[in-house]
Amino acid sequence: MKSDSGEMMNPRISVVGVNYGNTPLTIRGMLSIPDTRRQEAFICLRNYVSKGVVLATCNRTEVYVLDDDEYSAAAAIRRFLYEWSGISEVELEPYLYSSHDVTAARHLCRAASGLYSMIIGEYEILGQVRQALEDAEEANLVNFELRSLFQHAIRTGRRVRDETEISKNALSVSSVAVDLAARATGDVGRCRVLLLGAGEAGKLVAKALSDRGVRQMTVSSRSLSSAQDLAADLGAQSARIEDLRSQMEMADIMITCTGAPHYVVYADLVEVVMSSRADRPLVIVDIAVPRDVEPQVGEIDGVLMYDIDDLDEVSEANRAARQREVDRAMLIVDDELEKFLARWQELEAKPVISALSRMADGVRQRQLEIALKKLPSLSPEEREVVEAMTKAVVSKILHGPIRCLKDNGGRDEDYVRIVSELFALDERGS
Repeated sequence: MKSDSGEMMNPRISVVGVNYGNTPLTIRGMLSIPDTRRQEAFICLRNYVSKGVVLATCNRTEVYVLDDDEYSAAAAIRRFLYEWSGISEVELEPYLYSSHDVTAARHLCRAASGLYSMIIGEYEILGQVRQALEDAEEANLVNFELRSLFQHAIRTGRRVRDETEISKNALSVSSVAVDLAARATGDVGRCRVLLLGAGEAGKLVAKALSDRGVRQMTVSSRSLSSAQDLAADLGAQSARIEDLRSQMEMADIMITCTGAPHYVVYADLVEVVMSSRADRPLVIVDIAVPRDVEPQVGEIDGVLMYDIDDLDEVSEANRAARQREVDRAMLIVDDELEKFLARWQELEAKPVISALSRMADGVRQRQLEIALKKLPSLSPEEREVVEAMTKAVVSKILHGPIRCLKDNGGRDEDYVRIVSELFALDERGS
């Protein structure tokens, strides 16, 4: 891996992905990985890389891989994304970004710190980074280096939140969705709200609705038991997904976040619903990726529809207000990255350091045994003094080479190779 100064470090990190900043929602939806298809995605990924972690959220899909050949790694990730999304290379390539080495590590640390989120400083991304690592672990797609990288990114994200106010009174996608609905209706607390989705996003939306004073809330989900559990926690009502039409007829606002891999609400259903509502408008906020609601629904008279990209306008003021904290967070990320790279350098040199120490101690013990046989009159105390002296000599001799290995071994492959050859470590089987 090369540092920003051009010094060599290994292994190399590569990341390729898309995010909300330059990629249409339709494309992001095709690249998304719903919970129901997670195992399928890992099986597909194994066709291209032996180890990798996928960070997939409503606003981004990124794949992180460690490989000595960064160009090969990036090409493999691209082929996975083409196959998984079903999007041709020509169509997808303009939206893909990639980075390598220190830049890739910094990218992950900034993402985990909420610096690349649509809503700066939001908490959800830190849990999503942690979940991405756990999912890859379960799929046996993680090695020591990837685990270290992601664990460090999580620690960095925690430190940013502890030492800055970037997450003070933090908004979330869910709370901004409720704000968007409130902007459209005026007093959201007096509205009848239908929440479609009872997963993690649904729970956050439900809490945001409750905090805004909504008392007439119905939760519906593909899993009735999940809807019932969430509704019970909030003192709300629950409904079967099969009763969606009647529930929509009664609602003033519908917020959807199911995580389904396909549309859940189609235009023909909404047309029927709106025909029975007289002049009552319906506000729909769809924060699912891929979309829950067919885009044509927004063209139906009486429907005011928003998707997750519409949240960006609402969150712009939040982004500007937090810019000072962003600058402080960037400094923390850089500081943590330096620590990470220093530890990684030592890890890169550790096998050679261990081999060198074992070789030197082996020589010491053999020569000490020969010397002690020639000095049979030494007392046990004197033997201990002689042995301590030999250990001290070896330690003093190795101090310089080991210090240099720790400082330079991770940066310079040739340095490690020269030390190995100089002391014939490979020939000794160390």
